[in-house]
Amino acid sequence: MVFSSTIFLFIFLPAAIICYYGQPLLSPKWLRNAVLLIFSYLFYLYGAAGFLLILILSTLADYVLGRLIDRKVGYKRLWLSFSLLLNLGLLAYFKYANFFVGELNSFLWGWNILPIEWKAVILPIGISFFTFQKLSYIIDVYRGKSPALENVIDFALYIAMFSQLIAGPIVRYSFIRSQLKERRESWDDFHNGIMRFCWGLAKKVIIANSCGQITDVIFGLNLELLDTKVAWLGAITYTLQIYFDFSAYSDMAIGLGMLFGFTFPENFNRPYSAISITDFWRRWHITLSRWFRDYLYIPLGGNRRGTTRTCLNMAVVCVLCGLWHGANWTFLFWGIYHGVFLIIERITGMRDLSQEKYNIIRRLITILIVIVGWVLFRSQDISQAISFLGAMFTLTDWPLSYELSRALNYRNVLFLLTALPVFFLPGDFSIIKFLINKKDPIPVLAGALMILVLLPYCAALIVGGASSPFIYYRF
Repeated sequence: MVFSSTIFLFIFLPAAIICYYGQPLLSPKWLRNAVLLIFSYLFYLYGAAGFLLILILSTLADYVLGRLIDRKVGYKRLWLSFSLLLNLGLLAYFKYANFFVGELNSFLWGWNILPIEWKAVILPIGISFFTFQKLSYIIDVYRGKSPALENVIDFALYIAMFSQLIAGPIVRYSFIRSQLKERRESWDDFHNGIMRFCWGLAKKVIIANSCGQITDVIFGLNLELLDTKVAWLGAITYTLQIYFDFSAYSDMAIGLGMLFGFTFPENFNRPYSAISITDFWRRWHITLSRWFRDYLYIPLGGNRRGTTRTCLNMAVVCVLCGLWHGANWTFLFWGIYHGVFLIIERITGMRDLSQEKYNIIRRLITILIVIVGWVLFRSQDISQAISFLGAMFTLTDWPLSYELSRALNYRNVLFLLTALPVFFLPGDFSIIKFLINKKDPIPVLAGALMILVLLPYCAALIVGGASSPFIYYRF
């Protein structure tokens, strides 16, 4: 089920709110977590019915293992190993089995050996995100940072909460533990949650989808039809699409959490305002970056064992971050690509944010590096990525194809131009903080216009069939 769908907006979400805030007999305070858990499983059942049982059983297994780690001190490492094997095993099977079998069959075919018969494995939606949440729980309990949850419903809700189950933010157990047991809902949070959700919906339906229509046409063109201007247009539209699409989901997830009294961590902080790749990763997909830092980079030794070991640790993290995004050589090389620049900045000191000289130039260089990286990320394979990048940096000029001319209609072009200022805004500027400011009349008016104009417009587009899945649903 997609947040920007009619069934979610007009049936599922109103029903969840009514049941959660209904009369005490319908949803007493102590049953609200159970209500949210039921709706979360219904949410997952609608989009991935065949995998709901796997989600429930793996959740129960981690609940039991967490309790054992908390109680059986002598066997803590054994129970941790079982949990890691279970979660990483499921992730590896569902996410990478097709890739490895395909690569093996290609190798066998090259040696005139019959390939392995294999039925493609379907990827459960959201598996990368809820796997990392379960791992953070088990590791935090093992380290003694947080006690294990005694209530199985609270734990299951932490893993499967529909507001951020599919594409994050990745919420640490230590961050949300107290909220699962005791939280206070308020009308201010409810209002701010509605504003945050509506802003995310507008970003997705209006801007991201418009940029995506242009991107899909360009990346689907015959490579012989790519010239310099079209290649750069595709790279830029995808750079805008993936930011507005993913940050929109995060906005909507955070807003939904606020509707039910939860506070989720921020996942984006104006990433295209970064002045280095190090700065970019402090602003882009923040919860993933911090997860890798705290559960992989620091345990590997971080920066405590000299420059060579630090660079090696960074390389390992970047490779695994690339693979986390998907089983494709393009994701692996995208991770390596970013890792190279992170290591260069580490060695040369260019990661230092206190230096304010040449910030404009550093920002331009950083966004150029990021755009090139997104071409790798979006391409179907390495061959397409190389051809696409070659077209970007080789001066050619061909007439626009018919398909691209249709995609460049006035509506898509208008919203593309609306998105472009994200490259130029100050790094500390936040539209959502502006919209929820009730003290000044301008933000109040802007918020009212968003509710009265943008929300109905988004609803009309959705009803008209203009919605599409979020990019990170497939990760």
